[in-house]
Amino acid sequence: MGSPRIKGNSDLLLDEALKGAQSQGAEAEKIVVDKLQIAPCKEYYGCLKDGNCVIRDDMDDLYLKILDTDAIIVASPIFFYTVSAQLMLLISRCQALWARKYVLKNMDIPLKKGAFIAVGATKGEKLFDGPKLTIKYFFQAINAGYTEELLIRGVDKRGEIKEHPDALADAYVIGKKLVTG
Repeated sequence: MGSPRIKGNSDLLLDEALKGAQSQGAEAEKIVVDKLQIAPCKEYYGCLKDGNCVIRDDMDDLYLKILDTDAIIVASPIFFYTVSAQLMLLISRCQALWARKYVLKNMDIPLKKGAFIAVGATKGEKLFDGPKLTIKYFFQAINAGYTEELLIRGVDKRGEIKEHPDALADAYVIGKKLVTG
């Protein structure tokens, strides 16, 4: 969960998606990126040698979880037409996994499914263009197919998504589809 706002719209949608996955027997874990200590990528390029980042922080555990999962759902509010800064820290640190896959040609990164849930306050036509590209390339680096998305415009106030039951139902379905195919 890339939002710093607990019980915000991205968080509530993610909860529904996780419930959908669990309804199909999947184990699900919500990771709140804002609660973690993640340093930005410093371009030390240690990852180019062995596919591992030289920075020690909460990403150490996240790399293992990313590699071990069958599916990943990224949920984020949209700030200035991109995902949250907290989520960008995580994504940029996955440069190590990108190096494993593309530089070292180490294909031990299991294939997984990926879904993107995003909520933006504005109704701009290109609101999700940049974030979708970011998530697609992130998914490529971690060997996840971009299989599902739920992109909500015009919702901002904390919990306002509760006024959109169809969106909550759509999130639930995304979780189910990630498990069932």
